[in-house]
Amino acid sequence: MRLEMLRDLLRCEVLTGADALETEIDTVVASDAMSVVLAAPHPRALMITGLTNIQSVRTAHVAYVPAILYVRGGRPAEATIKLAREDKMVLLSTELGMFECCGILYSHGIRGGN
Repeated sequence: MRLEMLRDLLRCEVLTGADALETEIDTVVASDAMSVVLAAPHPRALMITGLTNIQSVRTAHVAYVPAILYVRGGRPAEATIKLAREDKMVLLSTELGMFECCGILYSHGIRGGN
């Protein structure tokens, strides 16, 4: 699924990476525990989390995750957004909760990456 379709499905605001919404994802890693994301590389995954600190971007970078979706209206600080821009990472935010996001994506053929 392309990130632009995901953006529309989950009614996301694009925080960074608007020029990379053609990126394809085929799995999701949904967790607030960054150790779960680090357990294996995820080069075509979307990370869904409620944690908006800078560690979310650093974790995604190490795990080769190209995009992060912040749930429940989460918005990271400007330093986090700046780091994501430097890493050419897509950051999205939605008002939906993690469970609802995962359910919608699952119903559209996206499976878990852990």
